[in-house]
Amino acid sequence: MNTMQAQVQVPLQANTIPELVFHASRQFAGRPAIEDQDGCIDYGDLADRALQVARSLMQLGVQSGDRVAVWAPNSARWILATLGLQMAGAVLVPINTRMKAAEARDIIERSGTRVLFSVGDFLDTDYPAMLAEDCTALLDMTIVMSPRAGAPLVNCLDWDAFLERGGAVCASAAWARAGAVNADSLSDLMFTSGTTGKPKGVMGAHGAAIRSFSEFVRILGLVPGDRFLVVNPFFHAFGYKAGWLSCLLCGATILPHPVFDADEVLERIERDRVSVLPGPPTLYLSLLAHPKLSQKDLSSLRVASTGASTIPPILIERMQRELGFKVVTTAYGLTECGGLATICDPADPVTTIAGTSGRAIPGTEVAILDSGGQRLAAGENGEICIRGFHVMQGYFQNEAATVEAIDSDGWLHTGDIGALDAKGYLRITGRLKDMFIVGGFNCYPAEIEAALLEHPDIAQTAVIGVPDERMGEVGCAYIVRRQGSELAEKALIQWSREHMANYKVPRLVRFVESLPVNASNKVDKLALKRDFAGA
Repeated sequence: MNTMQAQVQVPLQANTIPELVFHASRQFAGRPAIEDQDGCIDYGDLADRALQVARSLMQLGVQSGDRVAVWAPNSARWILATLGLQMAGAVLVPINTRMKAAEARDIIERSGTRVLFSVGDFLDTDYPAMLAEDCTALLDMTIVMSPRAGAPLVNCLDWDAFLERGGAVCASAAWARAGAVNADSLSDLMFTSGTTGKPKGVMGAHGAAIRSFSEFVRILGLVPGDRFLVVNPFFHAFGYKAGWLSCLLCGATILPHPVFDADEVLERIERDRVSVLPGPPTLYLSLLAHPKLSQKDLSSLRVASTGASTIPPILIERMQRELGFKVVTTAYGLTECGGLATICDPADPVTTIAGTSGRAIPGTEVAILDSGGQRLAAGENGEICIRGFHVMQGYFQNEAATVEAIDSDGWLHTGDIGALDAKGYLRITGRLKDMFIVGGFNCYPAEIEAALLEHPDIAQTAVIGVPDERMGEVGCAYIVRRQGSELAEKALIQWSREHMANYKVPRLVRFVESLPVNASNKVDKLALKRDFAGA
């Protein structure tokens, strides 16, 4: 890969995502921008394709600042829909494809979304039909980006019919709308859960996203000609900003992948000559455990970026030795800071890359504060706090939660516990909140508990994260049954799969007579963790 490394250049400079697309279309014309089952889109055509979507949205009445949602798996059209709505001055509201109808409806309603992009054939689910009854009064239009076989729906357009509408709006009007977007304009409203159990909309800006992930591109050494397999979901910052947006900054080819499957990913690496493959540790562990790994040609692999949980040094070594990555790094971020706060230099020792999440990116401060807001010395554990250009503008229509998260000095309180070493490298040691991570997805016990309490046989519940060899962590639900109930573990897990996103579903259930409480009469989750460890 020496010839590719010789091409290393500064990422494209832009203040907004629309501006970035225009630059990329000129700079990288002749190179493939996106390849998926619908074909290949050249960088030279990307801006016009996005403007076509913008014109159609403008014909539907979408105004600057309006929220437009995308509820769909990774695809070229997901990217075109997002770039188009952002060129129209609208704000992206990505919705997790694992959410059930009630969960999606809640986000659509609270965000004020009036237009939705979705699909009709993902994982045997007709997404628009799921919302047909609940969202009739909320949505003005649903654009279906893939074929659907169900009965016709009201206020629903297929992709081609939607694009035809754009002919009524002149290209110059769309150019003007895109040009009116500035660095501080909202680019996205990404809903993230918290201890209240109610997802909150994180307001992120165009300029902050580009500045953050320009650093990501620079540190990883991404270049024109790289082929980037994006397995991480586009509804998450890892797939969106550290994924396809990063590709636009450097002229890499975006290879969307809808659902992780080790067989399919290994096949794509070989067939599509994948050179960049970020993901949570579970992705690499699954590939390394594959029985046919040694039979696959992985020689194209060059760059990996991971995070999301504690990483054993042996994993980094195996990624280099057995998967062939030349560049491996780890990073830390959260939605409230745009997805990236710290990152390791790939030249750091393996123990540093595995044992820390790196140092703060330029323009960012990371501090460890005690409960009184005072800075702690190197090596001392406290709350990880972040201050800088990429801290969110706040939680959408939730001033109280914003004030709670960002203090008067501008520090974003992450709720994570960690320490900084003498060189400024961050080591995450725990969580102030009870969040745990299942296969790279953040799980918030309060949200899961609220869902479980909808079950008619459950009187009380508490959920904790417990270690799992394959997933890193999984949920364990402690349940107090209602009097006379004979609810069983298998039945509860099945019920949970029908009522919440799969990664939230508790993998383990413990039935108890009562839950332990502390002096404040709050459930003592440390006692539950001790109980689980001693079981």
